[in-house]
Amino acid sequence: METLQAIKTRQSVRRYADREVEEEKLLAVLDAARRAPSWANLQCVRFVVVRDAAVRRRISELSYVDSFFAARGYKNNPSQLALAEAPLVIVACALPNQSGDIRGQHYYMTDVGLAAQNLMLAAHDLGLGSVFVSIFDEKALADLLSIPAYISIVGLFPLGYPLHTNSGETPRKTVEETVFFDRWPG
Repeated sequence: METLQAIKTRQSVRRYADREVEEEKLLAVLDAARRAPSWANLQCVRFVVVRDAAVRRRISELSYVDSFFAARGYKNNPSQLALAEAPLVIVACALPNQSGDIRGQHYYMTDVGLAAQNLMLAAHDLGLGSVFVSIFDEKALADLLSIPAYISIVGLFPLGYPLHTNSGETPRKTVEETVFFDRWPG
């Protein structure tokens, strides 16, 4: 798949087929993620791959409904099912002290974001699906996965074969709505 086609057609996947992800595809996705640019090339991003079904169910329980979802009538985080149903979950972590922190800008968050984009595009290219989940109880998740306190858990990525496929483009705002030249429009 061409890069621009992958960008245009990648979609968030929250329902997965009952099918394991082949080891070579998992490793290809992780390799793409680790190749993402990072602040000063310090490469602070780390990943924990969770295959155990009971642990994935517990991770799902730790993904809660915040005020954004609650105000819209959600009783569950829309991605909770994905975390339990996908054959594996990739937990994206960072070592904040191995990235930039300038004037309150925590670059480890950007580093994980860049790795996340690579991860999701590579998954899509390989026929897999994922979704970025960022609402969870970090302390309980760290305890569950034995992640040390000096590590920051930034995101969760259920990964698997989509239950339903859609090759169309995801609706997005137009270039004219999102891009301004020379200055902000007044």
